[in-house]
Parts: sequence; C-alpha cells; structure tokens
Amino acid sequence: MASVGIRNLCIRFGDNEVIKDLNLEVVESEFLVLLGPSGCGKSTLLHSIAGLIDVADGSIEIGGKDMTWADPTDRNIGMVFQSYALYPTMSVERNMSFGLRINGTPKAEIERRVNRAAAMLQLQPLLNRKPSQLSGGQRQRVAIGRALVREAGVFLFDEPLSNLDAKLRAELRRELKLLHKNLRSTMIYVTHDQVEAMTLATRIVVMRAGKIQQIGAPDLVYEKPENLFVAGFLGSPGMNLLNGQIKRTDDSIAFESGSLKLDLAGYSFRAPPGADVEVVLGIRPENLLIHADGKLQGTVSLIEPMGNHHVVWVDFGGNLLSSVVHGALECRVDAPVNFSIDLAHISLFERASEQRL
Repeated sequence: MASVGIRNLCIRFGDNEVIKDLNLEVVESEFLVLLGPSGCGKSTLLHSIAGLIDVADGSIEIGGKDMTWADPTDRNIGMVFQSYALYPTMSVERNMSFGLRINGTPKAEIERRVNRAAAMLQLQPLLNRKPSQLSGGQRQRVAIGRALVREAGVFLFDEPLSNLDAKLRAELRRELKLLHKNLRSTMIYVTHDQVEAMTLATRIVVMRAGKIQQIGAPDLVYEKPENLFVAGFLGSPGMNLLNGQIKRTDDSIAFESGSLKLDLAGYSFRAPPGADVEVVLGIRPENLLIHADGKLQGTVSLIEPMGNHHVVWVDFGGNLLSSVVHGALECRVDAPVNFSIDLAHISLFERASEQRL
C-alpha cells in the first residue's frame, strides 16, 4: 500500500486547461472516489497519476517518491479500465499472468499470485476459459484480477462498472468493497455514479470543471454539501432547493420564501449572516415529511413507486418538491397533502456565491 500526494497539478490539452492548481492527499489504505459529471477532469486526473498523461505543472508523489515524470511501469500501480482490454486468444490465467511473464517473474510466484487473485474474485473455475466464453461481469473480474496480481501499492479504477447492467454493478460493487477490506490497499476510483461513490468510498472527492468542490466522508458530503453544485449533484432524487431570504430581528432569525417561514434558531451557521441576504434553502427528500399533522400544504403532482419506498412530488407554491415515503402511502395524485420539514437537517447557501452558510 502507498500514499499519493498531488500538489499544484496543472494539465493542459493545447490551450484548454483541464486541471489547474489541484491539490489532493490520498492516505494509505483508503478507498478514495473521484466523483463528478462527464468532462469534469476526474479521469484525466487518474490517468496523470498512472503516468498516461503528461502534466503541465505540479508534482505527483506515490509512496513518498516523486513520480511526476516516471514511466507507468515504474509507479507501482495496478489499473483497471472501463473496457476490459483482455487478449481474446488467451485464457483467463494467461490474461492475468501476462504482465508478470513479460517482466520475468518466476513461474512459482506467478502461480501463487494468480491463484490468490482468482480465489478473491471467484475465478478458479474459469482460469482455462477464453474471454469470449465469459459474461461481462466475469470479464471485468479478470481485468481486476490482472491488476491485483501486480500486488501494487496503489490501484486505479477508471469507471470499471459502467458497461455492466444494474444487477452486475451491484454485485461487483460489493466484491470491490470486500476486496478493499481484505487487501487494505490504497484504491482510487473514478465514477459519475453517486451510488457507487456513496457505497464504496472512504472519502469522496467531488469535482467540477477540473476543480475539487468538496472532500469528505460520504455521509458528510451528502448531509452538509459545501455548495449548490454538490447539493444538486449528490442524491437521487436531488436535494430540494427553494429561493428565499434570511430575515433577522433582535431576537429571531428565519428563512422566508413567499408564505413559507422557517425558524433558523437551531441552524449552525459558519458565520453570522446579514439581514435580507438572498439564500437558497436545501432539503433532502427524506427530510420533507408527509403526514396529516404537517403545517405546510401542497398538491401531489406525481408518485413514483420504487419498490420499498415511493417518491412523492409535491407542488408547493409553484415549486416541485420531492419526498421519500416508506411504508403505506396515504396520498394520491392531484390531491392536497400536508407535510413538514425536518429543520435539523436543512442546508442554506448564499445565492450569490453558491457557498454553504
């Protein structure tokens, strides 16, 4: 296992600066997930760590050594790509051992490493098969096994599950989590899938336009997003957002938006806000509570059955708000509905800067 240190990293493609002055510390044994929309620079960052992309400025350290200009083969990494990139004429065993054989690793050591990886990934019955005889999930396991046999200090994953169906993705997510638990290796994983990020990560790095928006444990990033981008990107359905103002008197502070007025006395502001500040209120769907005693009222616009819960969309003064409802559903489309907001779990953002208050 090894740490990774990225300092003042800049990457350019022609005149396009994809990443600028990025700093990131990846500690030993953690599962770090780079999360963001397509084109945000997360794969570019991963490829620069792997040595597949030259940097314009800054440095990359792996295991405490400067690897900014080292060849990929000298970086002590194992990498798994989105495409399986398996040799079609080779067996599973030959695919997994190919790099070791090229490097002149002794035969007994190759056998030990391949058998160990195959046992971890449940590939023992498949070692003599060709890729054409495998399912998509099995092929991706082979690609992961090929990386594991290197026994690298850092493993890099570039959206490895995006080509699989939902059931296989869920299975391999679980296997990757168990793999990290058993190996305790440093893993850096790129995805645009927030479910993968939330379930796999020790820490999440949310990226946008080549810049880091927030770093933290999954629960922290979800519950206390640093800005409106993170608030809207993480969560399904996304966070409900309402424009309004902060109103202050000598003995009270409240959020007001039309007829809605919420007491903010219990909110943990990072700095005391001014009066009449234009803000955005953020409410996660599970914190918008539908019940008969709710003091707020709207109209049900849509109900989405999701198996073990429903997503109820409520029209509230022209704003469409979502609520996650577990158990029996006691509302119907186009009917009025009462609800309340759990003020202990709201977020407030300054509208001008989009930063958390």
